[in-house]
Amino acid sequence: MTKPWQTIDSNDTADGLLELRQRNGSDFLITIDGRVLMNSWSSKSEVLLSKLACKLLNRKKAPRVLIGGLGMGCTLKAALDELPGDARVVVAELNPVVVKWCCGPIAALTGGAVDDPRVTVEIADVASLIRKSAMNGGDSRFDAVILDLYEGPFEAAKERGDYLYGDTALAMSGSALMPGGVFAVWSEDPDKAFERRLVRAGFTFKRHRPGRGSRHVVYIARKSAVSS
Repeated sequence: MTKPWQTIDSNDTADGLLELRQRNGSDFLITIDGRVLMNSWSSKSEVLLSKLACKLLNRKKAPRVLIGGLGMGCTLKAALDELPGDARVVVAELNPVVVKWCCGPIAALTGGAVDDPRVTVEIADVASLIRKSAMNGGDSRFDAVILDLYEGPFEAAKERGDYLYGDTALAMSGSALMPGGVFAVWSEDPDKAFERRLVRAGFTFKRHRPGRGSRHVVYIARKSAVSS
C-alpha cells in the first residue's frame, strides 16, 4: 500500500515554501508553494540534458562546466558520469537548503555526487556566474553551460526568463563559453521563439526529446569553434 507523503524538511523562500517530501522510504518530491518542482522517479530529461552536453567534451583536457540548478543532483550526476577525472564542475544553486538535502536525506539518489572532488557548489544565481565569466573572459570561461531550471525558456515564463533566455542573456552566455562551447537548456515545452533567439546569438542547436510521449525538451547548442 502506498503511504502518504510526509514533509521531512522545509524552508521559506521568496517564491513560497520549499519542501522536501518522502514516502515509502525511497520516493522523494521537492515542491515550492505547493507546485511540484521535481521527483526522484522521473529524471530522464535531466539526465539526457547533461549526458548529451558532456559527451561533446570527451576530447577536452580539464573541461570546465557550469550547471545552473542543483535540484536532486540528477543533472550533476549525469555530467560527472560523462566527464573525465580532471574536469571541474561549478553548480549554481539559489537555496542552501537544497545543498543540505543533496548531502543528506537524498544523497543516495546520486551516490553523493555533490561530494565529488570535481564539484564546487556556489550559492548564487547562475546568471551572475555567467555574467562574471563573460566579463572576465580568458580561462574563466566554461566549456559547457547547462541550465536545468524550473520552467525553462518557454513563452509563458517570458518575464521571468528574459534574464537567462532573452537576446542579451544568450549573447552573454555565448561570451561565457570557450570557442566550440556547449550551451544546454532544459525546457518544459518546445519554444520556437527561443530557437530563433539561439540562432541570432550565433548558436547552432539540436532539439531532443527524452522519450516517446514526453513533452519535455532538451536543447543542445554549440558556439562557433572560431574565436571571435
